[in-house]
Amino acid sequence: MACPLSSPLLFEIPNSRLTLRTRPSRLFRRRIRVQAPAMAGSSEEAGNSSKESTKLVTFLGKGGSGKTTAAVFAAQHYAMAGLNTCLVIHSQDPTADYLLNRKIGTSPVKCNTNLSAVRLETTKMLLNPLNSLKQADARLNMTQGVLGGIVGEELGVLPGMDSIFLAIKLERLVGFLRSTARQNHQQDAFDLVIYDGVSTEETLRMIGATSKTRLYLKYLRSLAEKTDLGRLAAPSILRLVDEAMGISGTSPFNGRMSAEIWDTLEQLLEKGSSAFSEPHKFGCFLVMEPDNPISVTSALRYWGCTIQAGAQISGAFGTISPQFHVESQKIVKEKFSPVPSAFITILSMGTPIDWEKVLLSTANKDARHLLTLPASQYMSSVKFDSKTKSITLFMPGFDKSEIKLYQYRGGSELLVEAGDQRRVIYLPSEIQGKVGGAKFIERSLIITML
Repeated sequence: MACPLSSPLLFEIPNSRLTLRTRPSRLFRRRIRVQAPAMAGSSEEAGNSSKESTKLVTFLGKGGSGKTTAAVFAAQHYAMAGLNTCLVIHSQDPTADYLLNRKIGTSPVKCNTNLSAVRLETTKMLLNPLNSLKQADARLNMTQGVLGGIVGEELGVLPGMDSIFLAIKLERLVGFLRSTARQNHQQDAFDLVIYDGVSTEETLRMIGATSKTRLYLKYLRSLAEKTDLGRLAAPSILRLVDEAMGISGTSPFNGRMSAEIWDTLEQLLEKGSSAFSEPHKFGCFLVMEPDNPISVTSALRYWGCTIQAGAQISGAFGTISPQFHVESQKIVKEKFSPVPSAFITILSMGTPIDWEKVLLSTANKDARHLLTLPASQYMSSVKFDSKTKSITLFMPGFDKSEIKLYQYRGGSELLVEAGDQRRVIYLPSEIQGKVGGAKFIERSLIITML
């Protein structure tokens, strides 16, 4: 049970478009392309290895802060820099349609050179996985035709389905789990995928999904291998999954035993989880209204939530109007340091947008530079000090009353709970032990071990 210490932190030790040009001007190409090769996921890097994953870029912030505007701005920037880019919209909000002057549907639409856009709808996304299962069942005859009798078009969307089928679709586009994504789906071979999510909370769930699923997989495997029910049902279910995953190509599980399939699933999830911590595979930017204190506070909190989900923030954008206050700009840079920040001018949707003019505007110069910064290793959010036997956790956006710590398995790991996210930190052998105390200094939690 929980036992409060001198700090408000809690510790628990359990008993066990408008009109777009089809080609950028010479001036634009000269200014942008000189930086494009240095960018993670660039066409030069993609050419070096056809097996390299597409880079996924997304934006987090309070509703109405300008996430869609930032996503479209980034998509236009990368496309005009010569990178094959896909803008993925996961909501019914028509803002992107107005900004691109295109009707965005469930099939990719070409917006201009190097830029496509698509709108994800779960009612459509559930059909392909269902058809794959039907085809696998038809060959294995496991349900005696019951699965084949399901009419996918009449099925509605239940709570939770959006996130599940979003993960399947994004995996098809970026290939975090498979190095052969480009070879299997050449029509979807993009250098970058810009994802504009239905909400920041859903995007955070997606970021942490693979790492969280690994724990569920561990318990499912134990259930399958150690119970009579599991030993009876698991082989057939795994065989169906094996067959279904091989519908559009060679299954990674083909002909393997159940234990090998479990091991492969674990390896795939580990690969997907690590991808979100690699800057050349994943970029995540905060978006806020600098003159709105609530928007700024929300962005700070989402920064901490992103770390809790297992990723890092690449930069912060402020969406500004002509009446923007300079003091707000200074506050943003101070609050979000050491993360680089820049500002994007708010676009009017009443007149056609000349994106080349927008991107070459002096006001947006820093925003273009931030998007083009080379991928580099993030500042570590966890630091171990064996001399003082302490752990420092960087947790912006939280205060000490919101953080809870738990220990399991003899003190070899530490579970951190904050922002509706749980993160497991594996401790080096020289630091392992019981938590002795903790204090919050600025934006970091310093934990002392006994």
